[in-house]
Amino acid sequence: MGTAARLTLAAGVLGLALSITNQLTAPELSPALERAAVLASLLAVGLMLVAILWTRAMPEAPGRVALEGEQGLELNGELPDDLRQELAWGSQMLLTATPAASVLLHWRGRTLLRRGVLAADGTVFTPGAICRRACSTAAAIGLVNLTLYPGRDEFRGLPEGVPAVIVQPLGADGVLLLAGWSPRCFSRSDEAWLEGWARKLRTALEPIGALPHPQAAGGES
Repeated sequence: MGTAARLTLAAGVLGLALSITNQLTAPELSPALERAAVLASLLAVGLMLVAILWTRAMPEAPGRVALEGEQGLELNGELPDDLRQELAWGSQMLLTATPAASVLLHWRGRTLLRRGVLAADGTVFTPGAICRRACSTAAAIGLVNLTLYPGRDEFRGLPEGVPAVIVQPLGADGVLLLAGWSPRCFSRSDEAWLEGWARKLRTALEPIGALPHPQAAGGES
């Protein structure tokens, strides 16, 4: 509950308590006093309802998870220069313009890009059932709270403990993963931005065949 909602709720509770106390301590209950007490109680209850509705309409954002791992960039060194520049620019935009903590691009059996908070060294990403379903349906899958999904082990290529992931398919040949800092952190505009960039990437990646695993390309995201 936000500060404004807490203050409104406190004012309502205090007003109701004062109204009841005033009635209990009055030497006699006149009709005017009773009408005033009813009106004051209604106003106090109204303030409490406003506080509750305010909280539901504007819930607090989930807390940011402290992810283990270093910030970095891993980019396949065999990619064409123009594609490397596109991947570097697009991944940086995702990390700065959305609540993303990490970006991973997997294409035709190879992880071509990892950026942001990196998983532990030696961790290899292997698409599982969730990624295959996204590719087969040609639709993104948003996992708003990854701890609730039994198939979360397929995202080991992402930092340990990521709370939210968007699986964006690149046709049937790859996926673009966006990991968030907190549960339910991605908006529809974030999803639309990711989908648009994925379409552009798919066109650029179509001529790319099998490539070696990505090489470290820097230490900052």
